[in-house]
Amino acid sequence: MTRLIVSALFLAVLSATSTEVLALDRVETAIVQHVQRDHERSLALLKQTVDINSGTMNFAGVRKVGAIFDHELKDLGFTTQWIDGAGFNRAGHLVASRGKRGPHLLLIGHMDTVFAEDSPFQTLQLTGPHAGSGPGSTDMKGGDVIMIHALRALKDSGQLDKISVRVVLMGDEENSGEPLALARQALLTAGDWADVALGFEDGAGDPRVASISRRGASSWQLLVSGKPAHSSQIFQPEVGDGAIYEAARILDGFRTALSGETNLTFNPGVIVGGTDVALDNDSSRGTAFGKDNVIAQSVKVNGDLRAMSREQLELARQTMLKIVAAHLSHTDATITFDDGYPPMAPSAGNAKLLAIYDSSSRDLGFGAVAANNPRNAGAADISFVADKIGMAIDGIGLMGSGGHTVNEVADLSTLDSQTMRAAVTMYRLGKQKNGKRH
Repeated sequence: MTRLIVSALFLAVLSATSTEVLALDRVETAIVQHVQRDHERSLALLKQTVDINSGTMNFAGVRKVGAIFDHELKDLGFTTQWIDGAGFNRAGHLVASRGKRGPHLLLIGHMDTVFAEDSPFQTLQLTGPHAGSGPGSTDMKGGDVIMIHALRALKDSGQLDKISVRVVLMGDEENSGEPLALARQALLTAGDWADVALGFEDGAGDPRVASISRRGASSWQLLVSGKPAHSSQIFQPEVGDGAIYEAARILDGFRTALSGETNLTFNPGVIVGGTDVALDNDSSRGTAFGKDNVIAQSVKVNGDLRAMSREQLELARQTMLKIVAAHLSHTDATITFDDGYPPMAPSAGNAKLLAIYDSSSRDLGFGAVAANNPRNAGAADISFVADKIGMAIDGIGLMGSGGHTVNEVADLSTLDSQTMRAAVTMYRLGKQKNGKRH
């Protein structure tokens, strides 16, 4: 059955694969030809990995996917290492290294998905002429497959020996382990080594754009207290306004003061309020008890905060702190912030890398690639290393739609084109003398 499905996918996508090329040299033409020959193998690897549940907390599934990519990378001559995740309560990460010549290229992906082991969404299925529905097909096993097969095309054309490559496939991108510093240590070490970073997330799901910037994602918790009393006494000088009105004032204050800030968002995702409340941060489940004739004593709110730069993030936090501090009568409130994914700010180096990728795409006949609006993509692991590296770009994986839902569908017509773009870009980076280390 698997062979039949892969063959069907191959036939469906082959007709959508562009073979029209423009200004390519002999090596680039060989890369294109290899990707075309390797097409069915790519689809088979995509199905093999998608059909393994690797929800972040399914440690065995993440390791099984890791073993498959470990085999692929070793076959390409990489030295591999599994980073055990016991110290941060996750499955772990796969790190692979090859080469000592040319620019240092860091390729970033992840093996985990948002779909738990008991999810009904488990396998890759053909759902249209060029569409494959499956958990993690775009986010981001498709990107991992593109990475592997771009490297295979470079090896086949004799170019892989001319660059130094480190691959980091994370096992907890969708639900980061704690402590975060330990969970991202392997990635941070790779960032110290690298000159260029390529992230193979699906980004906005549009092959006409790639990401040279990403907003960071952090969290906050608001705790509010009021004076409990009979509801008939609310707003009286000796009773005050209660916790729920204070929470409403604060949240609307955030909206009024900050909603106009470009690329800044802040979302109160869950709120509980009443006489007695409980909110579990790990499960995001809460309970509340109260009566309509009793003034609420407590409110808890959990939210996220996404900013384009560290400076914007800090300004937003300071503004939120000032709003929280202006309490209504007989109320109190505190807000705490937890760091998560840092921002990936736009830079001249990132724009230069996008220009190389764009030129590769145009010369391959796939059209222009512009910078993605950062509002159209979430946080990603590349943000942890972007400020360490001269050039970084993300969102160059398999395109599609419906990520993080059972409607996730890969646009399989982009499998070969995205692979060619990535491989030609890496080849051209290897040719640049000013990109080499001495």
